[in-house]
Amino acid sequence: MTEQTGEIFDLGYQRYEGPREGRARARQALFINGFRTAIGLGRGWQSKVLPALLFLAVVIPAVIFSLTASTAGPFEEIPGHADYYRIVSVILFLFSATIAPELLCPDRRDRVIDLYLVRPLTTTDYVIGRYLAFFSVMLALVLFGQIILFVGLTLAAEEPLEYIPDNWLDVPRFFVAGIVVALFATTIPLAVSTFTIRRTYAAAFVIALFLVSLPVAAILSLCEEHEALHGASDASQQRCEPATGDAAKWFALLSFPEVPMHVSDIIFDDESGSDFAELVREHPAAVPIGWFLILTIGPGFVLWWQYRRMGI
Repeated sequence: MTEQTGEIFDLGYQRYEGPREGRARARQALFINGFRTAIGLGRGWQSKVLPALLFLAVVIPAVIFSLTASTAGPFEEIPGHADYYRIVSVILFLFSATIAPELLCPDRRDRVIDLYLVRPLTTTDYVIGRYLAFFSVMLALVLFGQIILFVGLTLAAEEPLEYIPDNWLDVPRFFVAGIVVALFATTIPLAVSTFTIRRTYAAAFVIALFLVSLPVAAILSLCEEHEALHGASDASQQRCEPATGDAAKWFALLSFPEVPMHVSDIIFDDESGSDFAELVREHPAAVPIGWFLILTIGPGFVLWWQYRRMGI
């Protein structure tokens, strides 16, 4: 038989003499980790594919709009910053529905959140850190495309040096509208992710919420064109009556992808857009803004309350 032998190493004990950065440093680390998770850094190449595709998806429309502006004639209508948000908003919502659960569900499923809270962090710190990390990613994406578009429109103008003084107000407008779009695309997916530890379930529910709400709102609010009474055949005498009558302008608000777009149209003072936008413009501006705040502040409170209720 062989005897078991062992060795004892006296490594000594030394007190930590470095800087004690405390709660602020823990918050910063949580934010950085969430930001890296959202864009796929620190993980396999598969995790980087979707953020890369999203980056291309938000850049390509801006490049196309810029090229259109450079080739358009003097009487052609050129797509602008409000049109850009209408196109990329659907892409952003699908991305947020897929990526947002990555920031919350694994931490609860694997009990990693318990390790976070060993540090000088509170539940509120954790929720705010994850929220701000994902919001920063979404805001950076929407503003990056708008900056490319603004530069492209400037270079495509006949007098680039005069374009900036004449259109400088577009910069604060697309910045504020970008915050609106990013807030909406951040809050609902994160709030839904608090109800399950399965990322697939959370993503599927959010995608279904956005996709189903659009046809439901269309059925309840959009109208059918028909000839006026007494068999009028002139197109100018035709009228459009929704099946729900005067309530159609309220049902138009049920289309979730359009909610931030209504606020964006108010910011840009833009009267184009979808059929839903035409109905919503029958409301005072306070109605679509208030509806946006309800669908942002409400899920945000649910996100915070769910973690408080879990007692994590």
